[in-house]
Amino acid sequence: MKKVSFAEFGGPDVLRLVDAEEPHAGPGLIRIAVRAAGVNPVDWRIREGQMQKVSPIELPAGVGQDAAGVVDEVGEGVDGIEVGDRVFGEGASTYAEFTVLSAWARMPEALTFEEAAGYPSVVETALRIIRQVGVQSGQTLLVSGASGGVGSAVLQIARDRGITVIGTAGAANQDYLRGLGARATTYGEGWVERVRRLGRVDAALDLAGSGVLRELVELTGDPQKVVSIADLAAPEFGARFSNAAGSMPEALAEAVRLISRGRLHIPVEKSYTLSEAAAAHIDSQAGHTRGRRVIVV
Repeated sequence: MKKVSFAEFGGPDVLRLVDAEEPHAGPGLIRIAVRAAGVNPVDWRIREGQMQKVSPIELPAGVGQDAAGVVDEVGEGVDGIEVGDRVFGEGASTYAEFTVLSAWARMPEALTFEEAAGYPSVVETALRIIRQVGVQSGQTLLVSGASGGVGSAVLQIARDRGITVIGTAGAANQDYLRGLGARATTYGEGWVERVRRLGRVDAALDLAGSGVLRELVELTGDPQKVVSIADLAAPEFGARFSNAAGSMPEALAEAVRLISRGRLHIPVEKSYTLSEAAAAHIDSQAGHTRGRRVIVV
């Protein structure tokens, strides 16, 4: 099969589309013919070697953890799923023609494969960090870098739970944030005062890693009410860096529930082929994403 791989840490140019042995579904796992794979910031952070101290990997390594596709192998001990089912979920080396999933759910009927591939990790991350930051119904959550995949999920999940959200993003994404129910403002000079004018902040999430942790702590008044998924320096400010994943089966079930109720929709901003994986990473690293980017197989 074809898959995207890298043999050294570095920039997007280290990514190669290579011939590889097909993986197979062991006990408790399923294999899918991949139709689409989600592009996540963690993918290029792993490729650069940023995550080696947190989650070390051996090289050469594949890329990607989210995928949607059609089941074509069912491992021993797996019940309730059959060859031919349309599923989305989490695996390893998902930028490939075939991948093995360790967690999955049937795709909601309304979703395309491209759309479905964009949900697993972002919903798991959104649920985890909302829980970790301790924000409750009736309180206000500030989300720095709110227009990407995780931000889009956070805004909608928070709204479903009765949490008010203030979101920062670029000027071009202000209407997008407002459409998701957030009080929106731009980042850049004077952003702290603009946030203060929008309301009191009870908790804050840093999704972009743009060097705003000090200000987020200042706005909340409590470093324990600040969680980052993008800045490893968070502990230096008394805040938390969230990396350890929670329950993916729980996240997928919640995604299906919210999507089916019309309470969660994450748009696909752009699609790429396997051979365009480097371009997908370049665009992801540039930021300013509205929703998700996916690899289409």
